[in-house]
Amino acid sequence: MTSFYSMFPLLFFLLLSFSSANSAHPHKDFLQCLRLQSRNSASISKVIYTSVNSSYLSVLQFLIQNRRFNTTNTPKPLVIVTPLSVSHVQDAVICSQKYGLQVRVRSGGHDYEGLSYVSPLPFVIIDLINLHSVSVDATKENAWVEAGANLGRVYYYIAKKSRTLGFPAGVCPTVGTGGHISGGGYGVLQRKYGLAADNVIDAKLIDVNGRILDRASMGEDLFWAIRGGGGNTFGIVVAWKLNLVPVPETVTVFTVEKTLEQNAIHILNRWQYVADKLHKDLFIRVIIERVNSTSQRGKPTVRAAFNSLFLGGVDRLLPMMQKSFPELGLVKEDCTEMRWIESVPYFAEFPRKTSLEILLNRTQPSVRFLKAKTDYVKKPMPKVALEGIWQRLSELEVESGQLIFTPYGGRMSEISESSIPFPHRAGNVYQIQHLVYWDKEGREETRRHINWIRDLYRFLTPFVSKNPRLAYVNYRDLDIGVNNMHGNTSYKQASKWGIKYYNMNFDRLVQVKTKVDPANFFRNEQSIPPLS
Repeated sequence: MTSFYSMFPLLFFLLLSFSSANSAHPHKDFLQCLRLQSRNSASISKVIYTSVNSSYLSVLQFLIQNRRFNTTNTPKPLVIVTPLSVSHVQDAVICSQKYGLQVRVRSGGHDYEGLSYVSPLPFVIIDLINLHSVSVDATKENAWVEAGANLGRVYYYIAKKSRTLGFPAGVCPTVGTGGHISGGGYGVLQRKYGLAADNVIDAKLIDVNGRILDRASMGEDLFWAIRGGGGNTFGIVVAWKLNLVPVPETVTVFTVEKTLEQNAIHILNRWQYVADKLHKDLFIRVIIERVNSTSQRGKPTVRAAFNSLFLGGVDRLLPMMQKSFPELGLVKEDCTEMRWIESVPYFAEFPRKTSLEILLNRTQPSVRFLKAKTDYVKKPMPKVALEGIWQRLSELEVESGQLIFTPYGGRMSEISESSIPFPHRAGNVYQIQHLVYWDKEGREETRRHINWIRDLYRFLTPFVSKNPRLAYVNYRDLDIGVNNMHGNTSYKQASKWGIKYYNMNFDRLVQVKTKVDPANFFRNEQSIPPLS
């Protein structure tokens, strides 16, 4: 028979764990733990912010990119940690776990539902803003990028080393690489080179035990999962090793705008049939929104802006467009030749001669309230659908509504849907991003704008992907389902949203999660749950 005294060490550990998790002041215990855990207590004290610090709110709000989650009623973290080294991240993970605090990890602050800096439970933000180094090896055509670096910074330092290397990621330069790549990450080079996550060749991850793992030590299953399986689920990625891609010395950009009066619906309808079949070097997305009419002063109209990058010169582009998409009526005067790096501020809608230094900025020129949703289109929508979109934008009862149609095809159709967790590959003509913005604070304003985008989403139901109705995890949408934050989440419950983001890859993600984080320490409202 096992004696009571032989069990005493185990009982002591259990009691200690229970008292830690149920402390009346878990954040104070957490802070004490950080100081004890840290190899340099003076160093760690410089990266800790609590509500008693005068700079607490400014640090919290600096990277909040959606005003919906920057109100007096928004839950605030007990502690913000802004690590200066990877060891600070390790310490924060170990101490959060010990004292029962949730962890939210912020790279750029662009999570559409604020999940990188808001939680309904007592929580700590690990803000990676100081971990932003970019080390480019142009000879080997790769780069190590820390997860707190924003995309603009990555592009800037690649271009510093080479005029003919780039990286296929997003168009918004203030987005952080940590979250962007964790969800897949797409941009104007996707038809040529695929996603950002398709071009990751190694990573450094802090796991649930506080260990630093690279690709070799984490194993291929976990390495697969972190490249598209969503952030703050399997651990904390602190750095990515990126495969850089060749870009020509000269690229061409254009934006051709068409209103309803200029036959926009007919041209957009034609775009649906050619956008995914164009040459891989040619990317044309469409941004649809309400604007003031230039022909009828003061009267609103709906405009479709055909916004494009071509990997080559205008003399090669024009014959290609004349053959494949003559309906747009592109002429040489619409086009501008430039270096690839100069196209980055162009797509971010900065003025033409803006200094490239602006790519190093972490904040947007303006931050608004917003809500977003996504869809995938498997076959061209009928004109009645396009007319319905136009009608809803024309009769807009909200401040600013927008749809962005992003073409697929090319390299995106060549990569297997199970290559990484991001499943949206062959068979998708284009993706729709639904957006609504507003500037006035208040419950009624929020309700009105969110109702508008939900109504638009319902209207498009017959015309988009079905069984499941697919969505993109980086355009987070809690309307499609959430986990239990105060208890376990069943596979069945999580699959309501998980299948929409990951399709058949969801099962493998659950298996990986069960193996690497069975107690579900890293979790949020839409993180992959382990099997019970």
